[in-house]
Amino acid sequence: MQFYDFKEIQERVILIGVQTDAGEDVEASLDELEELAQTAGAETAAKVIQNRESVHPGTYIGRGKIQEVKNLLTALDANGVICDDELSPSQMNNLERELECKVMDRTLLILDIFAGRAVTSEGKIQVELAQLRYRAVRLVGLRDSLSRLGGGIGTRGPGEKKLETDRRLIRTRISALKAELVQVEKHRELIRGNRSKGMLKTAAIVGYTNAGKSTLLNTLTGAEILAEDKLFATLDPTTRVLELDDGQQILLTDTVGFIRKLPHHLVEAFKSTLEEAKYADYIIHVVDASNPQAEIQMEVVYKTLRELGASGKKVITLFNKQDLVTESDLRDSYADQIIRCSAKTGKGLRELKETLSGFLAEEQVYLEELYSYREAGKLQTIREYGQLLSEEYREDGIFVRAKIPAEFFVRVMPER
Repeated sequence: MQFYDFKEIQERVILIGVQTDAGEDVEASLDELEELAQTAGAETAAKVIQNRESVHPGTYIGRGKIQEVKNLLTALDANGVICDDELSPSQMNNLERELECKVMDRTLLILDIFAGRAVTSEGKIQVELAQLRYRAVRLVGLRDSLSRLGGGIGTRGPGEKKLETDRRLIRTRISALKAELVQVEKHRELIRGNRSKGMLKTAAIVGYTNAGKSTLLNTLTGAEILAEDKLFATLDPTTRVLELDDGQQILLTDTVGFIRKLPHHLVEAFKSTLEEAKYADYIIHVVDASNPQAEIQMEVVYKTLRELGASGKKVITLFNKQDLVTESDLRDSYADQIIRCSAKTGKGLRELKETLSGFLAEEQVYLEELYSYREAGKLQTIREYGQLLSEEYREDGIFVRAKIPAEFFVRVMPER
């Protein structure tokens, strides 16, 4: 599968949202859509919000608003529009016909960003699968609009070549990708199984996109993964070992960022990746404390975790980016521990390590045992997975005081 890079193409787009509920913050959602568009390489020329009881079933916005957007396209020299909700095939086709320009929706935009960010074979398979599922239902009536697409946003990934195939070939490709994904998921399950056998506890780093998860992992472990001030800077999960100050070790896994209105196609395609949080022992919830939408973003994260079945775990909430905050009264009632930190400067990270050490200690048992010198290798196991509190070398062996995870107790007991 080939991906194309259209970074040199600078598109100017108009963002469109529909306000159907007085409690809905469409303006904030469009601000986020602007960040997504910027990440994809587009410049926002204007934002348009229409108040309606419900979205127009045929054109998303009403006829009067369509004319307003059409005038703006000409006046602002814009060449496309992006709608803040997922459009039906008829809505997209009708809008393209009325506006005579490229029309995209939030889902297509996010899929396009993911296509540009996917690095591993798993990520590429997941993105192509999500794109094809999205586009399969949009084949009918789409051919006329293909000639207007050109390059730019929405053309990364499968591209026009696959769009021009018929529905049967798309279904065949989807089936093949599903089969590949099953094998990838088996491999991921095998890795998880090996981690469990290694008995290292795992903490999943979750949070809204661009909250600072990758920077946190880099600062703690030197992972050297991409960390940019962009939405979805990293896509593929990364796992690294973190050695705590007391000598214990824990696995940290960075996960793909969450976002409001996360497309269903992506949730389905990226289930194996997102489920890293489900199988983790602890959750490290990273929040951008400098973002005025922080509370809403926290709600999105917890809602997504519930959908993944990752609730009920111990949660450490990091109110990150304190270097950008003068004062903050953010709270998190779901968290077992709250730490105000800066992954960039290192502030609060010692407290994070101490908290993780405390969580590990709660699941450990205390032992006092005398080991013969030929069993000295068991002390290394204690050091790696528990806490070696003291060791005293005597004539008849090594007297040890230690804390060790309960599941290791039998393994490290001295021979009688």
